[in-house]
Amino acid sequence: MTTQSESGTDKGLGLALALGALAAIGAALMFTGAPDIEAAWGFAAAMIFSSLAVVGIHLWE
Repeated sequence: MTTQSESGTDKGLGLALALGALAAIGAALMFTGAPDIEAAWGFAAAMIFSSLAVVGIHLWE
């Protein structure tokens, strides 16, 4: 008997790693620009890119 195997790609993982790196950069920007508007932009970037990383994993699951 033959068994079926799935051949998948790692696109979701690669996309999540790339977006996770951008989220980490946004978090670093938030930390370094603490009392200024740059901190708000860093927080926004971290939230957007981390959300997109989760979506990327689920899209290519």
